[in-house]
Amino acid sequence: QPQLVESGGALVQPGGSLRLSCAASQFSLGFYTIGWFRQAPGKEREVVSCISNSGGRTNYADFVKGRFTASRNNAQNTAFLQMNSLKPEDTGVYYCAAAQGWSKCPDEMDYWGKGTLVTVSA
Repeated sequence: QPQLVESGGALVQPGGSLRLSCAASQFSLGFYTIGWFRQAPGKEREVVSCISNSGGRTNYADFVKGRFTASRNNAQNTAFLQMNSLKPEDTGVYYCAAAQGWSKCPDEMDYWGKGTLVTVSA
């Protein structure tokens, strides 16, 4: 059963940084585009970033541009989301998901993780 597991969520002060990880098992992440999503309390899930299978293409939601960076290490079967200059409005559960093909991100993801909680608060 293909599986994605996120980690790295924590309580952090405004202006701080976190690095989320997304580890894949039972399939090779190198064939998949990875999407990062988040869901704030009481709000719908929204896409944060997509990164192509090679890492050569990325896109970001406007509200994280210049602050968040997606990357991946296919040899480790893991993707990452570096989050800097965090704001209280970045609070939410962060999910990673995998899709076979760049064009499928963010609307047609094949596999989803269960999420990791990020709380930005003083």
